[in-house]
Amino acid sequence: MRAWRHNVAGYGAVLCSAMDGVLITPLKRIATSRGDVLHGMKCGDPGFAGFGEAYFSTVNRGETKGWKQHTRMTLNLVVPVGRIRFVICAECKGVREFRDILLSPESDELYQRLTISPGLWMAFRGEGNTTNMLLNVASIHHDPAEARNSPLESIPWNWPSLNG
Repeated sequence: MRAWRHNVAGYGAVLCSAMDGVLITPLKRIATSRGDVLHGMKCGDPGFAGFGEAYFSTVNRGETKGWKQHTRMTLNLVVPVGRIRFVICAECKGVREFRDILLSPESDELYQRLTISPGLWMAFRGEGNTTNMLLNVASIHHDPAEARNSPLESIPWNWPSLNG
């Protein structure tokens, strides 16, 4: 994905590419007269790092969950219902970079899979008017010891307004 340069005393410009751990994969929707089929993930897809478990999580409109950083788990996130905004924070040599990604089945442009590698911080907010649901196809079983949580105010981010 995107790399950026910054100066480090005595070293000049240093290339940092922590956001290389973020992958966006467009997903297929097959329309049928009795209801659509929404693809999620196949074992040969980019971002697949093994299968540990799959789970669903819901988030109410305007509610935010996070910040969370996994140390071993690769997340593969799909939003089959509603609209969820994800913010990823990467730190490299004391510099933070953010990536803001909106996922939803409401349009082909927003129906994508978000892959987040271990080591990146992530938070998400429900933005749909009804149920907002995500599916995580996780690379390992849930293990509370491999994740760190931090309060929302610990990593400053200005969430866009939900009005409009």
